[in-house]
Amino acid sequence: QVQLVESGGGLVQPGGSLRLSCGASGSIFSINVMGWYRQAPGKERELVADMSDGGSTNYGDSMKGRFTISRDNAQNTVYLQMNSLKPEDTAVYYCRYWHGSAGAYWGQGTQVTVSS
Repeated sequence: QVQLVESGGGLVQPGGSLRLSCGASGSIFSINVMGWYRQAPGKERELVADMSDGGSTNYGDSMKGRFTISRDNAQNTVYLQMNSLKPEDTAVYYCRYWHGSAGAYWGQGTQVTVSS
């Protein structure tokens, strides 16, 4: 089992920034992919960004250039720096841990609201 604890969500004005953090604990495989997905009301969950333990990254198209994912492998923690936030970025952001043998685990989600 893997437990994920997210933090850093909140209310921010358009154009502002937020930094999300997600720490993983439990039965962690050193080779894994950690990342962030988001889900807005009435929409499907979508990829925001993910990053392998080796540093390979993937970003959702609308996040490129504004969001940056990073991780601390020693701390099993992944971060998401979100800049130039827009109202359409409003969603619940979920941390995800994935390993080929263990499958995927999800955090409880953290709300990000972009509004003036």
